[in-house]
Amino acid sequence: MEPPGPQAIHHDPEFHAMRRAYGSFGTVAVLLAAGGFLSYVLLSSFAPDLMNLRLVGHLTVGLTLGLAQFVVMGVAAWRYTRHMSKRIDPTVRRLRAQQRQREQQQTRVPAGRRFRTW
Repeated sequence: MEPPGPQAIHHDPEFHAMRRAYGSFGTVAVLLAAGGFLSYVLLSSFAPDLMNLRLVGHLTVGLTLGLAQFVVMGVAAWRYTRHMSKRIDPTVRRLRAQQRQREQQQTRVPAGRRFRTW
């Protein structure tokens, strides 16, 4: 028999799979985004000649990499919302429905024991 109350959800294997999926995606996304930003800062500090290299007109490698940070963050946010809507949100909805059903079963009062409200 499952434990009563909200703790029952913590024993569900689907809950653990959801947490692993959420954690692994979050870890990879943060490492990629922070790694890209950190590499940009380090290149700016330790390789100024490379960052000042002109590509076209006044467009330099540094400016291109700086603008690429916006693209990286936008892609990371898009992938996060896509991942959540495909993998996490359906599981959360299922688990919430199961939890509500458990709570309703536990809070049912026998027909002869109903009390009226004030």
